[in-house]
Amino acid sequence: MQSSPAVVVVLIAAMLGLPALVSGARAQFPPNETINVPSLTLTDEQFLNGDTANGIPVTLKGDLQFPSWDEHMPVVVLLHGSDGPRSSAASQWRGFLNRMGIATLRLDSFGGRGINQVQTDQSRLSVFAQIYDAYRAVEVLAARPRIDPSRIAVMGFSRGGSAALYTSMRRFQRLHGPRGARIAAHLPFYPSCNIQLVGELDIADAPVREFHGASDDWTLAGPCRDYIARLKAAGKDAAMTEYPGVSHAFDNPHARPGNPIRSAQTSRNCRRREQGGTVINVETGKPFTYSDVCVVFGPTVGYNKAATEAAQAAVKDFLTIVFRLN
Repeated sequence: MQSSPAVVVVLIAAMLGLPALVSGARAQFPPNETINVPSLTLTDEQFLNGDTANGIPVTLKGDLQFPSWDEHMPVVVLLHGSDGPRSSAASQWRGFLNRMGIATLRLDSFGGRGINQVQTDQSRLSVFAQIYDAYRAVEVLAARPRIDPSRIAVMGFSRGGSAALYTSMRRFQRLHGPRGARIAAHLPFYPSCNIQLVGELDIADAPVREFHGASDDWTLAGPCRDYIARLKAAGKDAAMTEYPGVSHAFDNPHARPGNPIRSAQTSRNCRRREQGGTVINVETGKPFTYSDVCVVFGPTVGYNKAATEAAQAAVKDFLTIVFRLN
């Protein structure tokens, strides 16, 4: 079995009696891991009604990256969007959070299910799937000795942003939430908020910080603005930051400004509501499908450096307080 460069450096340093070099090598090469997250694939109705008995078992992979050899570290679970786990936004935030001294788990909700993307066909996976996946990931992380179970946050982007937002709902936590752990903060980026859920104003006592481009035409800012305002009116610790003139995926450096994704579906024009454990199209009164006329194609994306840096500054200030960082 071949030794990694980090191990070789540590062994040589130890043989030469160089503790400082050993320490430096350990700090330079923290042990990153790929971990398994047991989950279920549920339909919308199964998730909303708490029917896990008929779910399909699946094992997901997560890329757990540590910034140092410290124990009891805070961690952020990163939930990708419709484009899949290699999203540049998730990768950028992973590096940023690691530099803050925060571990990250980049969770792949697609690979274990034989999916590489859903942006061209959103019906391939329930919109609630990543909520359930996030709960299971939090559960797995909380049991690991190097993770502080009181300092686990969830951050997501687009479809993953919706999961980061709605993991806060007490109803969903009662039905599916992590055993023996809680989520300390929710950080949704440009989620879809145009669905009215039963009990959506009853969220847990963990802060929600939402970030959105005001010119987003994939997941509109307006419904999120309304939802966050209603949460605040209900006395919840929720806030939304909007960036004028900024598009979807503004924190993805590979998203060329003004670039339409012509094959991508968006339900931005759809008004949806949960009714009797089913998501219905408010206009038709029938169960919502991605064949409904309100579903259109060709939303745009666009990286914005100023908005990204502003969001990073806000997240840094926020997590420094929530995670009690030095």
